[in-house]
Amino acid sequence: MVNLANSNITKKALAQSLKTLMEKEDFSKISIADICSQCGMNRKSFYYHFKDKYDLMNWIFDVEILSTLMHSDSDDTWDKLQIICNYFYNHKKFYRKVLKIQGQNSFEEHFCSIMKPFIEESIKKKLDGETELDFYVAFYTDTCIISLKKWILENNSIDPQEFLRRIRECIRIMAIKDQEFKKS
Repeated sequence: MVNLANSNITKKALAQSLKTLMEKEDFSKISIADICSQCGMNRKSFYYHFKDKYDLMNWIFDVEILSTLMHSDSDDTWDKLQIICNYFYNHKKFYRKVLKIQGQNSFEEHFCSIMKPFIEESIKKKLDGETELDFYVAFYTDTCIISLKKWILENNSIDPQEFLRRIRECIRIMAIKDQEFKKS
């Protein structure tokens, strides 16, 4: 049990080091050596816990938000989205830099892999038996990721409650317009 505790202490120290460095530097300019130097560890300690700095960055998200979601009493998709939006909003300085990282192993790719099953579960409840389920899941996952990213990257992003209220309103209006279209 002590080893697990020490492992978490090490991981948290490396995570804090990366966060501190990202306050001053872009992710692309930060090396493993910089991260280790910041928290007084050696590279061997880093690589014992993480594959690379992308793995560390994704671990930060996993530990900070996924544990919160797992302990949520609600199964409601909107409640979970509220938790995610609150998290991004409260850590927007860090995630504004993280969400600009592109390519393989990027946070956006990691976040998409987490959101997809979450959205799929929600859609299956509403559209059980649909033959185009994979298309719907991909569409809503992409829409969610792009919307969240755009919202966080805005300089004066609105608060999370207002952001989700507007998304819900967009969905409601589209459903109404779709029904009107079908009637005409």
